[in-house]
Amino acid sequence: MRIRLFWSSHPLVLLLTVFAFACVGADPPTTEKWTPLFNGKDLAGWTPKFKGFELGENYANTFRVEDGLLRVAYDNYTNFDGRFGHLFYRTPYSNYVLRLEYRFVGRQTPGGPGWALRNSGVMIHSQPPASMGKDQDFPVSIEVQLLGGDGQNPRPTGNLCTPGTHVVMQGKLFTPHCVNSRSPTFHGEQWVKAEIEVRGNERIVHRINGEAVLEYERPQLDPGDGDARKLIRDDNLMLHGGYLALQAESHPVDFRNVEIRPLSP
Repeated sequence: MRIRLFWSSHPLVLLLTVFAFACVGADPPTTEKWTPLFNGKDLAGWTPKFKGFELGENYANTFRVEDGLLRVAYDNYTNFDGRFGHLFYRTPYSNYVLRLEYRFVGRQTPGGPGWALRNSGVMIHSQPPASMGKDQDFPVSIEVQLLGGDGQNPRPTGNLCTPGTHVVMQGKLFTPHCVNSRSPTFHGEQWVKAEIEVRGNERIVHRINGEAVLEYERPQLDPGDGDARKLIRDDNLMLHGGYLALQAESHPVDFRNVEIRPLSP
């Protein structure tokens, strides 16, 4: 912030004009209103990136809009073949609340890994999609993992996974790849509401159906990860913001009511 001082025509009256300069990736003006990121008609504002393909190529029409829903569908696949995909929103954010509804439907695509059964996610604080390697599986990011129950066993959702990243949890650096939340299990094809409160490099909270299920802070790059090392500048590991993306990991999933509310830093 830069402050310039001016004297008015009236003696001893000081006018201060404050100029705030925004950096790349800064938040839009703070507002209490929710802004839709998905218009229910098309994928305007969203760009796909699939492993093995160039940015912008929507392999096998995986990401599509049908009946007002943003769908991740695999009816054009014969085998998954490791085609991990991510659908990126065009604008990076730092301080915000993101909310959406999701449901898992149908059967997993043949060839999908066992862990990807009824598995998807929302990537936050992600690297720019244009910076991903062509054969990179996942963007360096913080993943809010979305899971569906298998019909029998407990399987929480709103978990945390850390592709190329670490976080601080309960005052200690957390380095395992994933950790479960406190949420209940959701079997079948029911809609689930997920909400993510993100405050830059400070606190991040996952909420499922309105209940807080996981908290952590200080998201940062993992210097031991090859993809993350390419993003480190001046030895600074801290992540203060980034792009948002929805995952395609071999199980069909629907999204709706994808909205964001910017917060003051």
